[in-house]
Amino acid sequence: MYGKRGAAVAALAMTVAIGVTGCGAQEAGAGGFGREAAQAEIRAAVAGAGLPKSELPEPGQVTATATPADERERIAQRAAACSAAWQYVGPVADGSRGGFDEAVAALAGERWSQSQRQVEKLDDKGGTMVAVTLKKQGWTLYARHQSTRQGLSMDLISFQASEDSCMARFTAKELDTLFGEDRERP
Repeated sequence: MYGKRGAAVAALAMTVAIGVTGCGAQEAGAGGFGREAAQAEIRAAVAGAGLPKSELPEPGQVTATATPADERERIAQRAAACSAAWQYVGPVADGSRGGFDEAVAALAGERWSQSQRQVEKLDDKGGTMVAVTLKKQGWTLYARHQSTRQGLSMDLISFQASEDSCMARFTAKELDTLFGEDRERP
């Protein structure tokens, strides 16, 4: 289960790093909740929880290529406009699981409501995976913490939020192109 969701989240998180416009607005108007607000809440939750510094770009920090090379890149550019994200991939960081839980709690304090939580043991050396789904004002946020201790020890921590109505504009074929067989299906 995590393999499919994790791959989809990682793919979209990397898509978000492109930082282009396309599907939705940067910020909702008149008290609405938009991409900039979602990004600010993720950023504040992560910083307040003391999670490791991410060397990966946030949405809007990287300029997309002038011309997408293929259909998947064109779809990825549109998906980036529907999303806000933060991700850390690196060496195991002491306390990162506690920090992850603190960041999730901080998001809950910003009125993100938790709809699902899954915890799995990955190996006998203490590797774990936690997946939490949160929702707020038409957005869905997938928070993941995966810590592997066997083989290549590393942490993967991600917070990926997508605007539901914006993502709903993608056809099944476009989602298959973007995520392949790892896409979650209704």
